[in-house]
Formats: sequence, structure tokens, C-alpha cells
Amino acid sequence: MNDGENPGDRQAPLAWRMRPTSWDEVQGLEQLTGAAGSLTAMAEQKQVLSSIFYGPPGTGKTTVARLLADVVQSAFVQLSAVETGVPEVKRCIQAARERWMGYRQGTVVFLDEIHRFNKSQQDVLLPAVESGTLVLIGATTENPWVSLNAALLSRCLLVEFPSLSESAVVAVLKRAWQRRNEWLPGVNECDEEIFAEIARRAGGDARLALNVFERLAAVSRSSGRLNRSALERFWKEAPHYHDRGDRHYDLTSAFIKSMRGSDPDAALYWFGRLLVAGEDPEFVMRRVVIHAAEDVGLADPVALMVAEAAHAALLHVGLPEARIPMAEAVIYVAMAPKSNAVVAALERLDQAVKRWPDAPVPEELRDRHYNPRITKPYNYPHDAAGHFLPDLHVPEALEPLLLYQPSPSGREAELRKRLAEWRQKRQSNRPR
Repeated sequence: MNDGENPGDRQAPLAWRMRPTSWDEVQGLEQLTGAAGSLTAMAEQKQVLSSIFYGPPGTGKTTVARLLADVVQSAFVQLSAVETGVPEVKRCIQAARERWMGYRQGTVVFLDEIHRFNKSQQDVLLPAVESGTLVLIGATTENPWVSLNAALLSRCLLVEFPSLSESAVVAVLKRAWQRRNEWLPGVNECDEEIFAEIARRAGGDARLALNVFERLAAVSRSSGRLNRSALERFWKEAPHYHDRGDRHYDLTSAFIKSMRGSDPDAALYWFGRLLVAGEDPEFVMRRVVIHAAEDVGLADPVALMVAEAAHAALLHVGLPEARIPMAEAVIYVAMAPKSNAVVAALERLDQAVKRWPDAPVPEELRDRHYNPRITKPYNYPHDAAGHFLPDLHVPEALEPLLLYQPSPSGREAELRKRLAEWRQKRQSNRPR
């Protein structure tokens, strides 16, 4: 039984009609459906566990759920969290209970976009999953640890679906081409590179690849040949999947780590990916500003100025013109000498404040306006040679307080030498 069957299969999109009907037709999921795969073990043991399938779109989550339901000869009920509420879920649970009591047939409920269910909606599923009244297979493109309740996660097996490789998508397209008599009569020629070109642009999404293939077929019927020039006419750019979940954080992480790793080419690539995906350009520039301070620091103080100037240019002129100063800042901070000495100094500062939370201010450093009884003189550094005096500025108990440790990179090499001399003089000037 398959309650999720599309009644208009003949008019359904190609991606629906080409849905695999056996395990050997599944492509790109060898680690899950291969000999040692967790889903293979379920199929062989004929015992499907409630699971959360998570991963990019078009990777086979719905297909695999259907195949598992067929293996155990369970009813397959497909729901979408976008259209389903608590009443529908309760009716589904009751139907599953009646199906088991009346026919001893289990029910696999496939709930697409499960992350769109709020906490109360997710909680409705808990008793049925806990008791085994139904097997829940939830599908999501979001990080389940963020978007789903811990109570539901604890009752489900987490199964990650990877983005499909280009070779896997090519295999899907070639299978559709081999079955073209079912959906594309009269077209018998196809440029060989079409499959690889669609797969390259599809970003691991087999559904998207098949939809594009079907559209290409529609515009090529008159010529009887699928050719690359027709593909270029209606699909000039590859899709740029993006979300505010894992994809956002992964691209941002790659961008930052490329700048930190002094790789301007990689940094520019991830910078471009973020912008094309529709990321807020101000967010991108904030990351550049933070990186200039955090990972370049005083090894090249100009980096922060360049980053701030690019941020200001973005606010003044906007995109697309601001891409030029933004890219300039990305390249500059990627090429700059690196130092995290300021960040390390702040970490040492936190420890010092915890250790000495109430250290008194030395008398000579206190404000004399409210306390004229201070008698210990304050020595003015500008009156000394080199504008430096080896006086202490914290209580003696805190000395030596070595929070800032300059790196030997860039401008900090000079600061390192200067600070070492000053610290040596202060140490020598300490009371014995």
C-alpha cells in the first residue's frame, strides 16, 4: 500500500517518474545503501527504525524511505510539515493503530520538512514513535540538532545524506535518457557532454538535474536532439544553495579560515559564493573587520583600516560597485602577516582579572582631584628621554604581568623588540 502515490504519475515531473524502485537504482549513497550501510542492514533485517534523514535537497531521502517501507511491506504515508497540523498527525496515528489492529500491517510515515514542526507539533509524535505504533521517517535539510526537539531526536536514528557526486548525478541522467521512450518520444540524439554539464551545475541535487533535463528536452523536441547550446540558452548559471543553517556557517567558516590561512584565491572564492548566495554583504564585511583584528592584529594594523574603509564604501555606494573595495579588503587581510597576539592577550587578561579581582590602584596612579592627601608623586613619561620611564603601573604583587606577547610577524616584530626592552627595564627597576 502507498498512501503517498501521485495520482497523476503520467503528468508528474520527470524527477518523480524516474524515482528509483529498487536499491540497485539508488545512486551516490553507497555508504548508506551499500553492503555495509546502515540502511542496508535495516532492509536485510526487515526492521525499519524511526529515523531522521537529513542532508541537501535532491539526494534521495524520500526515495529511500519508500524503498524501506516496501521492504517491510508497510503502508507508506507521506506528509509535509508545511501542510500538516496536529489534527492530521493525530488522524494518521489513529489510522496506523487501526491498520495494525485490523491487518497486522505496519505504517511508515514520511514527514518531509520536519524541521517546520514546532515543539508542540513534534511532541504529538512522541507517544506513537515510542510505542512503535508507527515508524517515523522525518526528512530535513536543516541541522536536526538545532531544529528538532531533543526528545524526538533521542527516539530516532540520525542518518545523514551526503550531497551526490557529479558521477552519481550523471548516472541518474543517463538512466533517464535510456528510458526516454517513456517520456521523450522522437528525440534520439544527445550531446555526450550534456550529462556532465548538468551534473556540474546541479550541485549534487538529482531532482534539480532531472528537472533541468526535462526542460531541455521540452525546448529540443523540434530538432530531435538535446544539445549544449540549448542548455546554455535557458540555464546560464549554476544554482547557489544557501540557508541560514549549516550552509551559512560552513561557507562563512571556509571564508574566514581561508583569510586566516593566507590564501587570497580561496578567500575570494568563498567571498563570491557568499554574495552570489544572497548573504547580507554587511555580514560579510563584519567578518572581514573581525578577521583583520583577530588574526592579523598588530602584525599589520593597516589591515583593520582597509577593512573598515571597505565596510564604509559598502554603506556609501552599495553593491555591485562595492564589490571592488570589499574584494580589496579580502585580499589585503589574506595577504597580511598574521598574529593572534591580541586575542591571546585578552585570554590572559580574563585569567588575570579572575585571579586578582580587587587589586588596589597604586597611590601614584590615583586621581588626585578627589583625594588631595595623595603624597606619592606621579612621574610624567614625556619628561624623560625617549618618553619612557620604567615605573610600575600595577601593584607589585601582579608583576611581572605579561599579558601581551607580540608575535615575530610583520610590524609586531618591532613591537616585540621594543616591549622586551621596556619590560627588562621595569623588572630592573622593581624594589628589592
